[in-house]
Amino acid sequence: MRAANLLLVLVAAKAAMLAGHHIPLSWWSPAAYLWQDAAVVLGFAVLEFCVGRYRGVAWALYGAAALYAAINIPVAHVLSTPLTWPMLRAARGPLADSMWYYVTWPNALLFAAILAVAALSPLFLRRPAGKPLLAALVLCVALGPAAVARVDTGGLDRNAWTALIPPPRAIHFARPPRGTEGVSTDLSQFRGAGSGRNIVLISLESTAAQYLGVYGASPDVMPNLSALARSAIVFDNAYAVYPESIKGLFSILCSAYPGFDGEAPCRSMPAVLSGAGYRTGLFHSGRFLYLGMEAVVRNRGFDALEDAGDIGGNRHSSFGVDEPSTVARILQWIDSLPAGRPFFVTYLPIAGHHPYETPEPGPLPERDDFARYRNALDYGDLSLGALMDGIRARGLERKTLWIVLGDHGEAFGQHDGNYGHTFQLYDENVHVPFLIAAPGLIPRQVRASQVVSLIDTAPTVLDLAGMGAPTGYQGRSMLDREPRMALFFADYSLGLVGLRDGSRKFIYEMNSGRAKLFDLERDPGERSNLAGSFGEESRWYRQVVLGLTR
Repeated sequence: MRAANLLLVLVAAKAAMLAGHHIPLSWWSPAAYLWQDAAVVLGFAVLEFCVGRYRGVAWALYGAAALYAAINIPVAHVLSTPLTWPMLRAARGPLADSMWYYVTWPNALLFAAILAVAALSPLFLRRPAGKPLLAALVLCVALGPAAVARVDTGGLDRNAWTALIPPPRAIHFARPPRGTEGVSTDLSQFRGAGSGRNIVLISLESTAAQYLGVYGASPDVMPNLSALARSAIVFDNAYAVYPESIKGLFSILCSAYPGFDGEAPCRSMPAVLSGAGYRTGLFHSGRFLYLGMEAVVRNRGFDALEDAGDIGGNRHSSFGVDEPSTVARILQWIDSLPAGRPFFVTYLPIAGHHPYETPEPGPLPERDDFARYRNALDYGDLSLGALMDGIRARGLERKTLWIVLGDHGEAFGQHDGNYGHTFQLYDENVHVPFLIAAPGLIPRQVRASQVVSLIDTAPTVLDLAGMGAPTGYQGRSMLDREPRMALFFADYSLGLVGLRDGSRKFIYEMNSGRAKLFDLERDPGERSNLAGSFGEESRWYRQVVLGLTR
């Protein structure tokens, strides 16, 4: 039996996955981290017994199990998770540059090392798995769930194969509940103040609030955004619904929590504005074919829809085209519109997306990914400035309302294993910039302290334009002073749901039942988990997020 050989391969793979991570020291830790590997080995032993004398089949199963474990080592080493079904769906052509970025010698050596263990193990470990080993595996599997409840593995207990089991999918939120705490800034004087103005909505790619000068970061890598913010309402506590662009865009356009297909019908914001006489257009430096974006943007009320393939451009990557070309196309479209008719234009840049490439060197020395990322934000900001200049040159500056937001954040290891944006719900993943700028209408910067969500975007824009929101919107205008909670979820790796309520931040892991509660006023870095000390409050928030799912 090759079960003992496979066990050695999986243990070696798990050791490579855990390298560099904080491992809680506990008697429960071995069972917590290895129980799913033990379950896979037991399953393999059963299959091997069933195929019996068909030795070729048994070797093929062993080879497939070892090869897939090896493939997952570089993935888990970088992203702290084995491949999941959502990750496999996302691994398409537009991400080719990001994937090639990690084809490195260290990752290749990790891959080769696991294959070497798989190939050499049968030469030195020839005895079949005996009853003591099988009993130990059964015991490990039996103790596993209890061990995970006591040891926070961050999902690294999963085997490459068990990670393909999808998390609980009953994540469908209703209207956000009323907030229980927090002070709100009165913005009621701006209701209808933008009536008749052109509207420019910019969804910045992978842009977390904490990296911007508007929110106190230094150096300021987006000075044009900071200049625009001098005559803007700046929301200090805005949150993405989901840390991924496509589902986030659905929540922005439709004021609805995304499901798992993003195709739900809605009376979208551009459709409402089009019905009120606005010309509407959406211009994306990336590609609509990615992750079902077509279903999100088509038939949503846009008169013009153009992506990288339509725009062309001077520089191409796997993910899209250069930002100056997209800005030039937006200005051409504006020039083609009938004089005096208001327009609503949505600009979706890709600057800020991994692998953070820019046509020219940025202002920061590129010593690491974080510096490259900030240079990419600076590059995107230059195009924002070009669009601002183009609007100004056409005499439209005081006739235009700007909505600038981040579609989600980006993580750089602020929490163990948290890189990229889709896997966690910490503030670096979901706390985003949101500002409403109107030169000539908002004379100076207004800081708004209330908790808001990107699901509130559509009703807010319509409120500014003097229009009512359609029934069925799950968000509500940010100009409404009533406190609210922001709800968010993620399911690319673990099944996570969470909320922000005043200074409180709550995250619940659906798979393990583990909860995290933070006081962001005292602990903005989300380091001190208060769930144990504030058990009653944590249980109540747990009931809130679970009561909003079905």
